[in-house]
Amino acid sequence: MAQHFESVDEYIASFPAGVQEILQEIRRCCHAAVPDSGEMISYGIPTITLGGQYVVYFAGWTHHVSVYPVPDGDGAFRESIASYSAAKGTLKFPLAKPVPYELIGQVAALLAAERRSETP
Repeated sequence: MAQHFESVDEYIASFPAGVQEILQEIRRCCHAAVPDSGEMISYGIPTITLGGQYVVYFAGWTHHVSVYPVPDGDGAFRESIASYSAAKGTLKFPLAKPVPYELIGQVAALLAAERRSETP
């Protein structure tokens, strides 16, 4: 049975210390990239929000962390995420390698720009 988390802090605390540090840094990068953002648990994982609407989700797994969804971007951006693309709409970052936090911040910023352009 899946765990139910009341907060992002509770979700992150459920992981081993090393993974907690990575998830906290992803959280920090996403908030820095999306000014005035909030957060909540949605679909059982941390979600960065803007105006109450989801912007980006992130999750910890046994051997990787994931960020969802994947924003549109130019050719250089698509090239920069190519090695992390796992499934449609999913980026996987192996825990055994350095996590590209700057790239994750760029993902969050692009998703926030998409969300803002959808708002009338």
